[in-house]
Amino acid sequence: MSAPAAQAAQSVAGDPAAQTAREADLALLRRFEPVVRYTRGEQFLPIAIDGYLRESSLWRQSPEEEAEQLVPEGELTATRLAEPRRADFGTVHFLKFIEPLNIAELAAYTVQHGLGKKDPNDVFQAGGGRLARVGYGSRFVAALFSIGLLARGRVPGDTAAAAAEAYQRMIAEDPRHIYYGRVVRQDGWIALQYWFFYAFNNWRSGFFGVNDHEADWEMIYLYLSQAPDGTLNPHWAAYASHDFSGDDLRRRWDDPEIEKVGEHPVIYAGAGSHSSYYERGEYLAELELPFLSPLVRLVDDLEAFGRRLAREHLSPGQRESGSSFNIFRIPFVDYARGDGHSVGPGAERPWSEPVLLDESQAWALEYRGLWGLYAHDPIAGENAPAGPVYNQDGTMRRSWYDPLGWAGLDKVPPPEQDQARIAEQLELIAARRAELEQSIESKGRELTGLGLEAQAMIGEAHLAKLHAAHQEKITALSRELNRLRAELAGDLALAEALQRHAAESQAGRLGSPRAHIHRATHPAPAADLRLNRVAQFWAAISIGLVMVGFVALVIFARSFLLFGLVGLLSVLIFVEASFRRQLASLVDSLTIALAIVATAVLVFQFFWPIVVAAVILAGGYIMWENLHELGH
Repeated sequence: MSAPAAQAAQSVAGDPAAQTAREADLALLRRFEPVVRYTRGEQFLPIAIDGYLRESSLWRQSPEEEAEQLVPEGELTATRLAEPRRADFGTVHFLKFIEPLNIAELAAYTVQHGLGKKDPNDVFQAGGGRLARVGYGSRFVAALFSIGLLARGRVPGDTAAAAAEAYQRMIAEDPRHIYYGRVVRQDGWIALQYWFFYAFNNWRSGFFGVNDHEADWEMIYLYLSQAPDGTLNPHWAAYASHDFSGDDLRRRWDDPEIEKVGEHPVIYAGAGSHSSYYERGEYLAELELPFLSPLVRLVDDLEAFGRRLAREHLSPGQRESGSSFNIFRIPFVDYARGDGHSVGPGAERPWSEPVLLDESQAWALEYRGLWGLYAHDPIAGENAPAGPVYNQDGTMRRSWYDPLGWAGLDKVPPPEQDQARIAEQLELIAARRAELEQSIESKGRELTGLGLEAQAMIGEAHLAKLHAAHQEKITALSRELNRLRAELAGDLALAEALQRHAAESQAGRLGSPRAHIHRATHPAPAADLRLNRVAQFWAAISIGLVMVGFVALVIFARSFLLFGLVGLLSVLIFVEASFRRQLASLVDSLTIALAIVATAVLVFQFFWPIVVAAVILAGGYIMWENLHELGH
């Protein structure tokens, strides 16, 4: 433990007031601690870090060098993890949790767990395939990603089996399910942060997801405020979901999307990924590959432009429901069904006493390395995460140093401060209006003077240049005055809106709980999950058939390659539309497309006759209109 951390721990232990404050924070965390519901087949639940550290070794990977073991397995503790370690730029410190099983061990593990009687909560059924829910472009990119896995440094599937065995040993020795909590007071808000530690993320090997990696830290925030009588009231929740941040993560406490057991919010954890969701269901997640980033940005920008054009004609619900799917991202399903084990108040497995993440927890504050294997993954998906305080590169997480900004709450005052903050803004607007009015009066006098001078110059030939200069000044000053008057009108409207908002807030009318959400994440609709087995089978083989068909055309019919590709794609599109019951739409689209093509061909073939006819008709129409006007 570093000297500052040790001093902090001793200070807390020896200070009754500090100890009382810690106990109050722990009680507050317990009051609102969440219920986490998992999907059947989830093998890893939240545990304490102690057993994991005992099973792990600490390593250092310096640039251009072999990895070096610093602390062997069985000797690593939280205290040793927190020891300061200087290193060169580019050095990565990481833990190694387990070694992969060999073929014999993996076979024994498979037989043992395949033949044994299983708890229903431990059996996962994938259901509708992810590829059947997306189009050809996404399937093709997903195929490239699967091929790319062969060339990536990654945690192999047999590591997940070894991790499951190690987890069972740890949970047998220490059956506690705990979370690591933190209480932050910022700008009138009291933020409760709940961290959950998992020994392994087996999203890919267990649930057909993106990645596997050793260790997993997941988190949610709850935001409270204190009423004048001292009562603490919850107002917002923000669930971490992969690497996202901002308004869309946040839900107001009265939002029906937040399920609660008493005062305890319910989390639906993604199977294997442990990502947090408000609603049970299956979520279509997307992975962005670095080399496709320009195309991803282009499609996102075009979609955002389209949404901006239509935004004023859409209701808030329609705005939220707009698809965020991008064909250049790889689709994966995050299963958060909530039909498996559950941990928390009223659940089958209650929380044990939480650990408060404060200055006394040196392992969290001092260790900036990875909490599992550094797999040298070029897209970092299979590298282990860092701890609750730091990112993988050792910089501090925004969720740690800026709990309000991370969830977009830094622009929202606590309800108890609403009236005072509104009064402050009205004063600022009033001061700004006074300045604008003064500036408008001054510039208006100047404009009037310039106008009089310009009018006086008319008829004075020798003042032509000066008159032209005056006209330019008058034009510029008129534009400036128009801008200032528009700004003043906007401030007047804004002041009226703030006054109405103050009245609504004072009356307890908070408005829509979802007004801040730009693009909500919802589980796939039930209709999307009811794809038949033939459609799922087709989605699984369609891209492979295209590739095999292309090779066959190259080998056996190269001279007809273009026609063959058109025919092959036409058949695939027809079959796809049949499975999705969209043949009528396909026929309509083809009819429109053929009409457009036919029109284009006619225009190309008869371009000049069409131009001549159009000019003659336009000329005749103009003459008729003018003669008709002359007759009246």
